[in-house]
Amino acid sequence: MASVNRVIVLGNLGRDPEIRYTSDERAIANLSLATSSRYKDKSSGELKEQTEWHKIVLYNRLAEVAREYLKKGQSVYVEGRLQTHARQAPDRYSQSR
Repeated sequence: MASVNRVIVLGNLGRDPEIRYTSDERAIANLSLATSSRYKDKSSGELKEQTEWHKIVLYNRLAEVAREYLKKGQSVYVEGRLQTHARQAPDRYSQSR
């Protein structure tokens, strides 16, 4: 069966791109992108807004271009593939009290 891993995110930058370089001089930029949706609360009838934050990682020349042109608050269109990372939650119960 064929599969497709493609995602499009259109949102606003929460902060300026953070850029760093690996030991072999490859650029890596981290972006924090906010998307929001509005809905009407069923119980109160009040219009509410929900914001979702997306962590975007850019590599090499694209990372350098992002540092050069993108600033906090700008609208940004990002298209790419989705890759998730498993995170281990801290074990709150293993610490003695």
